[in-house]
Amino acid sequence: MNKVLLIIASALIATQGFSQNLGGNETENGKHLQLNTITTAVPFLIITPDSRSGALGDVGAALSPDANSFHWNTSKLVFSKDKAEFSASYSPWLRQLVDDIHLSYISGYTKIGKNHAIGGSMRYFSLGNITFTNNTGGLIREFNPNEFEILGGYAFKLSDRSAVGLNAKFVYSNLTGGTNVGNVGSKAGIAGAVDLSYSWFNDEVSLGKKDGTWSMAATISNIGNKVAYTVDAERDFLPTNLRLGTAFKLELDKYNSLTAAFDVNKLLVPTRPVYDGDGEIISGKDPEVGVVTGMLQSFYDAPGDVSIDQAGVATVKKNSRFGEEMREINWGLGMEYWYSTILAVRAGYFNEHYSKGNRRYLTFGAGIYFGVFGLDVSYLASVTVNNPLANTVRF
Repeated sequence: MNKVLLIIASALIATQGFSQNLGGNETENGKHLQLNTITTAVPFLIITPDSRSGALGDVGAALSPDANSFHWNTSKLVFSKDKAEFSASYSPWLRQLVDDIHLSYISGYTKIGKNHAIGGSMRYFSLGNITFTNNTGGLIREFNPNEFEILGGYAFKLSDRSAVGLNAKFVYSNLTGGTNVGNVGSKAGIAGAVDLSYSWFNDEVSLGKKDGTWSMAATISNIGNKVAYTVDAERDFLPTNLRLGTAFKLELDKYNSLTAAFDVNKLLVPTRPVYDGDGEIISGKDPEVGVVTGMLQSFYDAPGDVSIDQAGVATVKKNSRFGEEMREINWGLGMEYWYSTILAVRAGYFNEHYSKGNRRYLTFGAGIYFGVFGLDVSYLASVTVNNPLANTVRF
């Protein structure tokens, strides 16, 4: 049982923050900040599934469309130059800790006329083999915890330069196989959710004498019901995420092009408040709210930097609440070079504040294409110490 808790905790660390500082003795303006990461159910939903964006600092909202766009921004599929496409991706996960966790992802779409595109994807996350034991070490059972998502998507062109997209998805998370934890029976978590997306581009932009294409995009993903793993447990939010992105593609000449892309993300999930010894909230907002209220509350519920004096009086540092809200925004930057339609070389950087999860890493990758077939590979190099994501490879 301890192993499954370790692996689940590590998965949370690697995707959206778990309550510990992976970066060591880091400070801001010479002062340690309170660690207050945001945790959710089924964080596998926001793991980058494909090696193209995995090589670009986890950037993908405003990139040119491909079959993996269902994760990033479904709306841009109607602007694809291809009528149809299929993709399959595989990512060994947390190999710094264990050797049997992996994420698999398949997706595909087809265009219907000039204004519509439909398709779907399936994501499968395996947490490897787990041995459940009792308090005395006796064997209870062997189990393979796993989670999956099945998604259907539709994109519609609003004009020659803008489009909207909608995904509907079913999410299933079975972490214990019904094994009792203490005297409490567990169950699989089940959720339904939707994604909303928008994209806009202008292909008549120029930089000097070079032609270019500028694009912008916005996506809100994983809007759905809360998830519980036991009958009596509190229900946890899905990783509802707001992503804003922009990209600029510069045509260097007939055969060479360069794209720069930038994304920002914010989880639309309540931040844990600061409690006193009696369980009363000192600063922040009550996180036990509905889904819509939680999404709105996520913009102003950060508790800030709270200190308690010897008399037990709590004080919130001025402007620290706003500062914490800003620290909840993470960002990624990527560069992609293409030679004709044959070879792509990519690099990127992803940044998350250390008090909110401390995911900071460089990414690299390449792609090679033969006619209708192609292969992409990416590599992640962590810039923090003891990051379980270090040396992640996707292909």
